[in-house]
Amino acid sequence: MTRPSPPSSAPYATDPHASARPLLDVRDVRKTYHLPRGQTLKAVDGISLSVMPGEVLGLVGESGCGKSTLGRCLLRLTDVSTGQILFEGQDITHLSERALRPLRQRMQMVFQDSYASLNPRRRIGDLLAEPLKVHPGPDGHKRSRTTITARLRELMDLVSLPVTALDRYAHEFSGGQRQRINIARALALSPRLVVADEPVSALDVSVQAQIVNLFADLQARLGLTYVFVAHDLAVVRQISTRVAVMYLGAVVELGETDAVLHHPAHPYSAVLTAAVPRPVVGAARAAPLGGDIPSPVARPAGCRFHTRCPFVQDRCRAEEPALRRIGPSHSVACHFPLAEG
Repeated sequence: MTRPSPPSSAPYATDPHASARPLLDVRDVRKTYHLPRGQTLKAVDGISLSVMPGEVLGLVGESGCGKSTLGRCLLRLTDVSTGQILFEGQDITHLSERALRPLRQRMQMVFQDSYASLNPRRRIGDLLAEPLKVHPGPDGHKRSRTTITARLRELMDLVSLPVTALDRYAHEFSGGQRQRINIARALALSPRLVVADEPVSALDVSVQAQIVNLFADLQARLGLTYVFVAHDLAVVRQISTRVAVMYLGAVVELGETDAVLHHPAHPYSAVLTAAVPRPVVGAARAAPLGGDIPSPVARPAGCRFHTRCPFVQDRCRAEEPALRRIGPSHSVACHFPLAEG
């Protein structure tokens, strides 16, 4: 099958809204793990992107692509090896935990495992009250018991749980209810940025939709900014403003959600998009991507996707493509993109 010629080189813009300052700015971030026998694992391999205030960036890819590691790096839950992370214009890459502590109020995470995220020996009210006790209020003073109680009631209302839930334990709730509790805890300090690490992947499909709708409702009501990590484009398309597709530690396509879903430029994105179920009776499903994802310890030379790409050419095996702009807000790391603009 023939493919179009590569587009002329163009500078890559991580931010389609260049006139505004990003809430989160990631510059050539890498996370490398040193393994026995002198091996290295490049979990995150030179990622640059930005997230604007009020935006929802969907981060998608197969298991092992590095998206969860990147999510943890963004909040400095995992230290980066090289590169820069700027939050609200401040470089947080090498801040000490003490210096980071005031920023923790404005950047929070929702984890995948809703049960493991909650201490089974403590009541939900105690778990949600903990960050409110640890961090000072907006006036810089310790919050009173009355203020904390009122905030806990607000949080229960935000996630549509009864106030009586505050007196119960994690095992008394369903998976979807536990995830609502985790969302409430992440919102306790009124953050600006929330990184959601596959928050619905362990839930039933019907419950997934409810939780995604809750995320969307909270984003609209509170003006939140999300980095929404998922392996399923069907989930990401419901909530994301833009999508970053990751493969073997790198972003291979970045663009507005509609552009990536309807006009994918990278062959890997096209496979992921084709696998999204269509609401048409009897519609054929796309064949799954052939082969296994290569080990990040022994990444292929040239394009990191060439061992599985149906359109591979000699240049792909020898030269790694840079992430470059092919449209006003659409970038791809491919020598021969499937679409332009």
